[in-house]
Amino acid sequence: MFEEKGFQVTLSSMNDFKTNQLKKVQQLLVVVSTHGEGEPPDNAISFHEFMHSKRAPRLEGMKFSVLSLGDSSYEQYCQTGKEFDARLEALGATRFHDRVDCDVDFEEPTKAWLEGVLKRLTEEQEGAGTAAAPAVESPSAPSAPAAESAYSRTNPFEAEVLANINLNGRGSNKETRHLELSLEGSGLTYKAGDALGIYPHNDPELVDLLLAETKWDPQAEVAVGKQGDKRPLREALIEHLEITVLTKALLEKLAPLATNPDLAQLTAAGNEAALKAYVKGRDLLDFVRDYGPLEGSAQDVVSHLRKIPVRLYSIASSQTANPDEVHLTIGAVRYDAFGRARKGVCSTQTAERLEVGDKVSVYVQPNNHFKLPEDSNTPIIMVGPGTGIAPFRSFMQEREETGASGPSWLFFGDQHFVTDFLYQTEWQRWIKDGVLTRMDVAFSRDTDEKVYVQHRMRQHAKELYEWLDQGAVFYVCGDMKNMAKDVHQTLAEIISAEGGKSLEEAEAYLAEMKKSHRYQRDVY
Repeated sequence: MFEEKGFQVTLSSMNDFKTNQLKKVQQLLVVVSTHGEGEPPDNAISFHEFMHSKRAPRLEGMKFSVLSLGDSSYEQYCQTGKEFDARLEALGATRFHDRVDCDVDFEEPTKAWLEGVLKRLTEEQEGAGTAAAPAVESPSAPSAPAAESAYSRTNPFEAEVLANINLNGRGSNKETRHLELSLEGSGLTYKAGDALGIYPHNDPELVDLLLAETKWDPQAEVAVGKQGDKRPLREALIEHLEITVLTKALLEKLAPLATNPDLAQLTAAGNEAALKAYVKGRDLLDFVRDYGPLEGSAQDVVSHLRKIPVRLYSIASSQTANPDEVHLTIGAVRYDAFGRARKGVCSTQTAERLEVGDKVSVYVQPNNHFKLPEDSNTPIIMVGPGTGIAPFRSFMQEREETGASGPSWLFFGDQHFVTDFLYQTEWQRWIKDGVLTRMDVAFSRDTDEKVYVQHRMRQHAKELYEWLDQGAVFYVCGDMKNMAKDVHQTLAEIISAEGGKSLEEAEAYLAEMKKSHRYQRDVY
């Protein structure tokens, strides 16, 4: 887009960007997402820390613009992008195009931002009376498409279900589905470490409860999305609109339609803590029951609902080993809250309503920051408890197919050995055949004292450090809030103890590993 207009473009991941070059950049475009509760993504952490440190230079000669990607269901919506935007201005840089904050449906705002940036750059170039091409640097940007295919995020492929198997044994507290989908005829390609996006449907039972509560006509036509496509209301609520998440922004939009006077107090200025507590874990049905009935038509409410967000799952297969298939490992989410049973939208669709022969809308999401090393002789260490095992199954299939010779080490954990050892026979076969060098497992509920993967890491601290010292790549996949943080802390402590370093030096060692792509995380 920019190069077509004669601009020179240098694209760089934040993780790879050389900060000593920052003062030389005249035009800087920043594209960055926000993870969790306002945290920068892994590949942006080091650049983010640098920019907010005393080492960051004055940037009076720079012009910049920021595209911030986020999810409005989180309180710290687009926080990382907002922080970069404010920090660049504080360092003296000039904002030549306003920051744009994108929700999960980011295509149109991204296009508008790119067009606006290009327009400003073109105006400035013409005003300067020179054809010199300014450098446009982007420390973080959406990945390029996986391959040439007619199918994409905006035009998903209807993949047929080939298999849907419960991996957990009888009596388990969990239900983990192994899903096999056909990609035949799609032209979609993926690499080990990539993710698959699924456009899920809401539970029809939940939709029917909402319709009964609101007394809306299920067959009444409503306009959905930016294009205003007409759909029967029940179909729109099942297939297109998010109803399982409440946000502060949505509540404020719906407040004028509510008849309960207590809502005014909840949304009043200065009552943010109570509002935050209310929206957490509740859905649209809760809101209607608590503050309804709602005035106005179904369309009045539907107009404020966003599209059901896509669900991304780490791919659990190698396309080299399964040319026309893609496999996923999905844990069904079920729990009780506020007097009702709750279900994960996509996970329980998979577990309860997806049969062999059915079709689901999918696309490939490349993950260039979670990849096998180019040199197959490089040792790899994989930490993947629960469904975090998925990408490592793809790694092993790929390494088996390509004859990779480097040593490999897996740390896996779950609740019970007998019922929750996901893909057990495959791992044992890979150990037997030498595809996997060693495996350490932790089953937390099989002993009086809970044992997790980080405890197994500590037990083998000496060998683990030796692997790292020999250049091993360390991978983590799974829960970001608890497991990934505990694993990181344990890894830092091991490097400190075994390498004779302070904890600060160990953290610097890990930061350098991240920069050299030897510490990779796929966390959620």
